[in-house]
Amino acid sequence: MTTPTALTTPTARRVLPVLGTLLAALLCALGFGATPASAHAALTSTDPANGSVVKTAPQRITLRFSEGVLLNTDSIRVLDPGGERVEQGGPEHVDGKSDSAAVTLRAGLADGTYTVAWQAVSADSHPVAGAFTFSIGAPSKTTVKATATVTEVDPAVEVLYGAGRYAAYAGFVLLVGGCVFAGVCRSSRSVQRIAVGGWITLFASTAALLLLRGAYTSGKGMGSVLDLALLGDVLATKPGAALLSRLLLLSAAAVFLAVLFGSYAREDDDRTRGERRDVAYGLGIGGTVVAVGLAATWAMAEHASVGIQAWLAMPVDVLHLVAVAVWLGGLAALLATLRSGEPLRRASVVRFSRLAFASVCALVATGLYQSWRQVGSWDALTGTSYGRWLLVKAGLVIVLVGVAYFSRRWTAGLTDGPEPKKAKPADRKVPAAVKGGGSDSAERAAQLARQRAALEKAAGKRQRDADENRSGLRRSVCAEAAVAVVLLAVTTVLTGTQPGRAETEQQRAASGEAAPAATGPAEVRIPYDTGGTNGSGTARITVDPGRSGHNTLDVAVTDAAGRPVDVPELEVTFTEKAKAIGPLRTTLERRSGGRWQSTGFQLPMAGEWQLSLTVRTSDIDQVTEIENVKIN
Repeated sequence: MTTPTALTTPTARRVLPVLGTLLAALLCALGFGATPASAHAALTSTDPANGSVVKTAPQRITLRFSEGVLLNTDSIRVLDPGGERVEQGGPEHVDGKSDSAAVTLRAGLADGTYTVAWQAVSADSHPVAGAFTFSIGAPSKTTVKATATVTEVDPAVEVLYGAGRYAAYAGFVLLVGGCVFAGVCRSSRSVQRIAVGGWITLFASTAALLLLRGAYTSGKGMGSVLDLALLGDVLATKPGAALLSRLLLLSAAAVFLAVLFGSYAREDDDRTRGERRDVAYGLGIGGTVVAVGLAATWAMAEHASVGIQAWLAMPVDVLHLVAVAVWLGGLAALLATLRSGEPLRRASVVRFSRLAFASVCALVATGLYQSWRQVGSWDALTGTSYGRWLLVKAGLVIVLVGVAYFSRRWTAGLTDGPEPKKAKPADRKVPAAVKGGGSDSAERAAQLARQRAALEKAAGKRQRDADENRSGLRRSVCAEAAVAVVLLAVTTVLTGTQPGRAETEQQRAASGEAAPAATGPAEVRIPYDTGGTNGSGTARITVDPGRSGHNTLDVAVTDAAGRPVDVPELEVTFTEKAKAIGPLRTTLERRSGGRWQSTGFQLPMAGEWQLSLTVRTSDIDQVTEIENVKIN
């Protein structure tokens, strides 16, 4: 792997517009591409089930997810048909399991349709939300629209949060890569600007993400960014703690920068070679600790922290991020050095080339593991958004490696050449015309000195640019830098996309939940009590085969002691409330004591049917009971 080159003016005019267009498109995908389909934790089941009708009011609502979620006081809201909240207390995990959530309901709830609106934050830091309904006794009209209860991320907050995440990655790359280049290859003012610029970008973006985090996960607008209560809730979560830790580590990084580009960078100090070596070891160890710590703030709060083999995935993710930073950040540092016109010896370029090659090897090895862990199958590689973005990233890495091959060839032919000629001390003497002339003469002397320095720098740059190998390296590195910027944007999009393995598991869970619950006859048992003498018992109703079309209806009636009993009147009707079909009445014929049957009874469609049983045990004692039956 190798290195970048200075952007010449004609090249910059050709590359930058294209690069800007690509980057803008990717940032649009980053800002507006987050949809409910890309949520990372999926709702797999609920109790009561979505659309179900229960006979009595449940004591609590329980939700199950495909992975762990973080809850807040408003994570589950239960609304009655009039839109009033009926939950009691806040939500909590069931038996301490992070992939569950439950909330207790008030006692004495009336019959009707209830709406459950939920929102949470998946364990890898992304907000998820949804809604479902269930009914007590029988479905009813409701003033609540389930879709209107789902909390969505504010578009402005979503765009700013996505831009902040990209800026944080870019700042980390520039900070770590610039420092490594300064310590291993060459330290200069241009490299210092790269590293310090990376520190400022990472610090500012992290602070912005911390402020935006509450509005991003709660669905509130920009007005809640400075809400201290919301900020306190964020700091109590794993992603909030990771962002705060990053800010603290950046304080240590500021001290590291001061030493690296301060006293250590001065070659004319009085320290011995051994003392400088000791300082270099200290900087190397300290810098490694800070870089690994910064990378861990991503690994501990995003994809690597959830799913299979999290214990291995987190250190692998840290190594992956550091390798990216050393390679791409060093590329930016070398590009800045070449563009500034500062002398750069061949040995420094070769050292970076070897360092970049080692980084690419680590990047490929860790990337393959991450791809297997997050995708899981060949179908998911092409059939999910994460898999397709991963293919784009892999293609960009291949292109970058291919361009770097040509850069490496140009590097092999580099020579240091003669050092640029510097003005002799005699040439730098102040002309006699300006000696003793007061402040005007001093200002004129300073102006002449600046002009002379600019001419010397331009002459040295022309001398270096005359080298054909340096010109070729410059062109190939311009292409490397352009691809690297786009690659970083794709990586940012990937971190906000649901992993392919999780998406396929979610699809399988959804299809399994949608499958018919039973393949045999449908059977219900309905207790009844007409209130008169011997007026209580149980009716067992069987619908065979329990599918749409022709069915045989069998009713067996027993008294309180379980003995078959004949009743003066028995009637069964079916109603499909959702489709407004029914009531459909049956013609029951007595077959034996306590047993009635209807053959050829037709139910026109599958669905959740409401079965009404009317039992009369005397001239004045009669009751109607309602139960639901699933028809496949």
